[in-house]
Amino acid sequence: MAAPHADFLDLFSPSRAILAPMEDVTDAVFRRLCRNLGATLCITEFVNVEGLLRGCRHAKRKSTLSEDDRPTAIQIYGADADRLVEAARRAEAAGPAFVDINCGCWVPAIASRGAGAAWLRDPDAMVAMAGKVVKAVSLPVTVKTRIGWDEKSGETIVDIAPRLEGVGVAAITVHCRTARMGHKGEADWSWAARVAAAVKIPVVVNGDIKTAQDAERALGETGCAAVMVGRRAIDHPWIFREIRAWIEDRVAVAPPTPAERISLCKDHLEKNVEARGERYGVRVTRRHLSGYLKGLRGAASLRRRLVVCDGLDGCIGILDEALAVQPS
Repeated sequence: MAAPHADFLDLFSPSRAILAPMEDVTDAVFRRLCRNLGATLCITEFVNVEGLLRGCRHAKRKSTLSEDDRPTAIQIYGADADRLVEAARRAEAAGPAFVDINCGCWVPAIASRGAGAAWLRDPDAMVAMAGKVVKAVSLPVTVKTRIGWDEKSGETIVDIAPRLEGVGVAAITVHCRTARMGHKGEADWSWAARVAAAVKIPVVVNGDIKTAQDAERALGETGCAAVMVGRRAIDHPWIFREIRAWIEDRVAVAPPTPAERISLCKDHLEKNVEARGERYGVRVTRRHLSGYLKGLRGAASLRRRLVVCDGLDGCIGILDEALAVQPS
């Protein structure tokens, strides 16, 4: 693959916080929502290579990009290098900004099958696999990974990153925990700093970016090209506008008002129902409720009512009632 064009490199800039790939979260609906709030680069949910190659309905949904859903990268995962190559070619046909390889998912159901973070247990195989994928497609190929498999790993991402750069990987995102840690403990951004110092390609720091000030501190401490936001976006997608305003203009954006919170919740519900049907669309929105409704008058009671309501009209009615009792 040729060297990445400037427009690819422009995707990685300090003020452009990236929406992380999260299974059953970062679908097209949520990507649009976050993009409207300031996320200028998004990554899809991870796409199973076998499902993609079989034409599975879920894999097709995850890897379909509309014209207003750009720039978005497609992330793929699998345990077999040759199947990853085939899947990368299939993903490329959808026109993503780049193809990202998941080498960081620690969930046992994924890692136990040799996919995701399991690649960190065999760095030679990981590098060879990445090189095959790079050669197979014309788009830039990136890797999202972790520090290493565990604290006792012989090679860490600091050792592996220059080798990935050497086979043509165009950027690396480092979630600053080991695979064994899952989401436990604090992310150690110093690892991202060491990776950024070891390579010339963009490095993105991921893990525990919860505020605009966290983003600024992570960038300052690591020298990374950009930050990636994951779990915080589930509860507080406004973080993207907060990061951009703080880093670009040194402006601290006011928290969302009760009306903004309820409006976003209603919009997300309606769009999810439109995309996935009423039953599942309502249910898949529930994971966001705690964050969306935080600080509202009667928030606990409101959440209790919403989590047992399976109908869109019922949920909208509950939210309209809640809006009526909020302070102006």
